[in-house]
Amino acid sequence: MTLQPIIPAGGIQGWRFLQQTYDRQFSSFSKDPVLKRDTEYFAENIGAVQSAEDLVSDRRLLRVALGAFGLEDDINNRYFVQKILSDGTSAEDALANRLADERYKDFSDAFGFGPSSVQKTVNSTDMQNIVDRFREQSFEVAVGEQNNDMRLALNMQRSLKDLATGDMSEDAKWFTVMGNPPLRQVFETALGLPSATGQLDIDQQLGIFKDRAAANFGSSTFAQFSTDAGIEDVTIRFLARSQISQIGASVSSASTALILLQNSNF
Repeated sequence: MTLQPIIPAGGIQGWRFLQQTYDRQFSSFSKDPVLKRDTEYFAENIGAVQSAEDLVSDRRLLRVALGAFGLEDDINNRYFVQKILSDGTSAEDALANRLADERYKDFSDAFGFGPSSVQKTVNSTDMQNIVDRFREQSFEVAVGEQNNDMRLALNMQRSLKDLATGDMSEDAKWFTVMGNPPLRQVFETALGLPSATGQLDIDQQLGIFKDRAAANFGSSTFAQFSTDAGIEDVTIRFLARSQISQIGASVSSASTALILLQNSNF
């Protein structure tokens, strides 16, 4: 992409700027010629795709399809991607169901190539949703090239409310966070958890995430993240703690607190 987002600062200060200018920056970014060509090609050709093999055989279509779910790094793993799509998600032993990363399930479901699934490539509404997601994800990738914390925060704000209001049990929602690498990174940082937490038994991890959420946010219930205020609380804690770690041990705790207060605009 040739148009790059403007991120003048890191941390909370940079986040405030990005929030204030998001609509304008995203609109300009969406007019990028390369992005327009990719999305127009996808819209014009995806309806003719009849199978997982058809999709992975067209690199331009596959780039949009994977990019819409933040899986663009798998563009060269054609056999793996085809297996994800053709297996679907209805069978317990389907490949997407055996992976920790929940994004593969969403990706497979979005096209409906698996057994007992309804093929969705002929549904213009479903495919327009893919195009819209690709635009958003592409913008987030471009933001991440400037500041990866901002990319993670944007991804979290886009996906957390839907998860919080979704028809899942409390534990299933936490498991979804733990199984989604970008969301997990945000919550681990916001909750002050080491990445080594992921090496523990999955049920132990669940208990730790819920206990830390209660300590940091006042509750372990996922419903608190269904509101803008709840999501913003996670975002600010994530950015603040990430910035503290980046400032480094050479800066005193008092100086760190002063920097964060100056950048917060509170």
